[in-house]
Formats: sequence, structure tokens, C-alpha cells
Amino acid sequence: MAEETAIRRERSRRRQRGLTLVELIVAFTILTLLTAMAVPLARYRVQREKERLLRQHLTEIRTAIDRYKDMADQGLLGRVDQQTYGYPESLDQLVEGVETADKSKVRFLRRIPIDPMTRSRDWGLRSMQDDPGSLSWGGQNLFDVYTKSYDRAPDGTPYSEW
Repeated sequence: MAEETAIRRERSRRRQRGLTLVELIVAFTILTLLTAMAVPLARYRVQREKERLLRQHLTEIRTAIDRYKDMADQGLLGRVDQQTYGYPESLDQLVEGVETADKSKVRFLRRIPIDPMTRSRDWGLRSMQDDPGSLSWGGQNLFDVYTKSYDRAPDGTPYSEW
């Protein structure tokens, strides 16, 4: 009799070792809910990082344009075309560099930064003669840059207006 009781206890212990189907369903449901809550947060963080990079790259390019303009206005650059009003002709000119009056070469950018919104080096360009809201470049000079993305920031402003 004691042996039978011991055998029954051993069998009941074996049955209790695994998880039931209901326990597995509850566990998967909880994991699914936690994942569903984490995905929007991750997307939000990725978007904020893209916005931070966009601001940084726009500032970098605009600073280079301003430095070029300042040097041209001070007469420190070699020959400057009067039709450009002292602004660079393209982004490539800021990367390739310009010969100064004393025959040295000055570079304003190491490379054209990648637009984090479009993932390309193709920035929208504006010349001084262009309308500030225009999305087409007249080609006369390089006054400003913007992203070619049609997306909008959380406050509703288009990224192209940053």
C-alpha cells in the first residue's frame, strides 16, 4: 500500500512539472501586449533621432555657406563671380574647396552630409533669388538648403521648412 501511494505521488509530480495550455496562452498574451506597447515607443525614438540629425546636418551645411559668404565679402577668396553675390555655386564647391587670394585652398565641408529623412546626399537647394517657400532651385548661387522629405514634424510643420 505504501508503494502504491508513492507511485501515485510520483505520477502526480510528473504531471505538475510542465505548463498547461492556458498558462502558455496567458504568457504569450502578456508578451504580445508588452511588445505592442514597445513598438510605438521605439518608432518615436527613431523619429526623434532622425530629427536631431536633420537639425545637426542643416546647421553644418548652413554654417559652411555662411563661412564661405563671410570670406567672400572680406575679399579673402580668389575670384568670386559677382552674379553669385558671394555665395557658393553648389554644395560640391564647399567640399572641393576654393582657392584663396594667397593661393591656398580652403574647404568648408569634409563631405556632404546624408539627409536622414531621405537617406541621400541630395538636398533641396535655394538661391538668393528664389522665393523662400520655393521648392525649386534657380541655380544662380547656394543660399540655403532643406530636406526633400514631404513628412511633417509632430507639431505639423513640414521638415522642408526647417
